Amino acid sequence: MDGKAAPRATGPTQTRLERGRGALGPALELVHTGRAPTRAVLTAELGVTRATAGAVAAELAALGLIRVDARPAAAAGTHGRPSHRLDVAEQGPVALAAQVHADGYRAALVGLGGRIVATSPGCDIIDPDPAQVLGAVVAAGARLLRETGRRCIGAGLAVPSSVAEPEGTALNALHVAWPVGAPVREIFARQVRAAGLGGPAFAGNDVNLAALAEHRHGAGRGARDLLCVATGHRGVGGALVLDGRLHTGSSGLALEVGHLTVNPEGRPCHCGSRGCLDVEADPLALLTAAGREPGPEPSLLDQARALLRAEYAQPRVRAAAGELIDRLGLGLAGLVNILNPDRIILGGLHRELLAADPERLRAVVAERSLWSRNSGGVPIMPCTLDHNSLVGAAELAWQPVLDDPLTALAPPTD
Repeated sequence: MDGKAAPRATGPTQTRLERGRGALGPALELVHTGRAPTRAVLTAELGVTRATAGAVAAELAALGLIRVDARPAAAAGTHGRPSHRLDVAEQGPVALAAQVHADGYRAALVGLGGRIVATSPGCDIIDPDPAQVLGAVVAAGARLLRETGRRCIGAGLAVPSSVAEPEGTALNALHVAWPVGAPVREIFARQVRAAGLGGPAFAGNDVNLAALAEHRHGAGRGARDLLCVATGHRGVGGALVLDGRLHTGSSGLALEVGHLTVNPEGRPCHCGSRGCLDVEADPLALLTAAGREPGPEPSLLDQARALLRAEYAQPRVRAAAGELIDRLGLGLAGLVNILNPDRIILGGLHRELLAADPERLRAVVAERSLWSRNSGGVPIMPCTLDHNSLVGAAELAWQPVLDDPLTALAPPTD
């Protein structure tokens, strides 16, 4: 198809659509997450008739959200007419995704299916005034929208801080030197409106959003209770998906795993304690343990990655990596004992540590975890999505569309 919207359904098809209108959101989510690659699968997953599933798919195509291939090629050795294939529309609307971290910020346009359509060049300067940073990242996103000509359905922001709900305030953005309690969602929404972009604006913790993206589109797909632990540019974060939904606690502050004590005699932590995972297993901790003086560029994360990839064979680097793996394993084991997840995924530098010595990390977790000893171990896997926090930020903006496509995409009224 050429990306143009299909004709809207009429007649008997319209009648079937009225009966299946409540299925539009669930159907879109199934296509969005790759769980309904064909109309036959969509019919079975929704529990509706084939005609109703066809009407629902046609309406989603008319909205410019999905693409229906009515003439797919049959696989070799199969019999009968193949089912219509379903996919997200290649030229459909997008969400503006923004991420701020200790070493800069980036904007991207993300379509359905978690597909990154365009990204802005990363910036490595962070102003202590959140309004300056968020204004700059929204401006970068607005340029991408002008260049691509895409429709924007909303905007999402990932920040390296817990985001308190319902206020949308960043309570501990320590590594970007923002004031405690900065109203990041309000500032971001104001900048989005000032740029003339469509749709609502959202904000969330970067690791929470990474976990959401991985659960829908990456290494966490299919897990029921998913634990994600990651270290990006500074610090360590965690997130939990329970029964398919992101768990944020009563006020958005759940899973502050960075402040688990894993070395009582360890480094002082920003929180006032000592030996927290936040300072014992992040990129700065690796560089320090390996005897390397961090440089001003590239980012600390990139410096730590390069060290592991290029110099892991050196005894001091290997010993430093082993030290971090052991600290990380202690933290993961404690979380396994409390949360009993069915899968653990690791992001940022932790993904590199897992690749460097997977058996050591799994052995530490198994030795210290009651459930791992009794059940053979929890699968520990690397995150698979590039820019997963950006994709997760976009998921926040896409959620109203997934909930109710017709209402979310309706033209604004005066």
